[in-house]
Amino acid sequence: MIKLEQAIVVEGKYDKIKLDQIFDSVVVCTNGFGVFSDREKLDYIRRLAKEKGIIIFTDSDGAGLVIRNYLKGAVTEGNVYHAYIPEVAGKEKRKKVPGKAGLLGVEGIDDQSIIKAIMSCGAEENASKGEKVTKSDLYFLGLSGGKGSAEKRKKLIKEMDLPANISANAFIDAINAFYEKRQFIEIAGTLLK
Repeated sequence: MIKLEQAIVVEGKYDKIKLDQIFDSVVVCTNGFGVFSDREKLDYIRRLAKEKGIIIFTDSDGAGLVIRNYLKGAVTEGNVYHAYIPEVAGKEKRKKVPGKAGLLGVEGIDDQSIIKAIMSCGAEENASKGEKVTKSDLYFLGLSGGKGSAEKRKKLIKEMDLPANISANAFIDAINAFYEKRQFIEIAGTLLK
């Protein structure tokens, strides 16, 4: 697995699944055009750009270009890198028919082409050995799997200025993007008193 400093922004969940198998990095889905109306998601992406840098990695089709251009205009502070997949004719295995443009998207491109695209855009490998927050940590902090844990987690998410609808796994990714484990434990302890 390649550890990256920057977060990667992709269009959909299948793109995220593919990249999670290759990179140890925060991978954020725009949910296609959903990012146009999801202010919290856009604010989260902006924060990632300021604090870590982001790599915009959308499909080569028209929809991917629209999303890329929207993010390019909407994220004006921080470091924004652009990675491009090659235009390869075909369809993803899970689809019955190819998309309008007849091109493979991020999820359909081979791993080596993805690595080449990401690493050639200016991505930085992060060899830091800092300890990461895990699901077990959330459990022991009372943020998962216990009575009132959902309410505590929602309070913490709000205080940390993260999207309210963030999943548990995305919450862990966000924590690990912005904090070291000991920092998070201190913050959680203070905010949940």
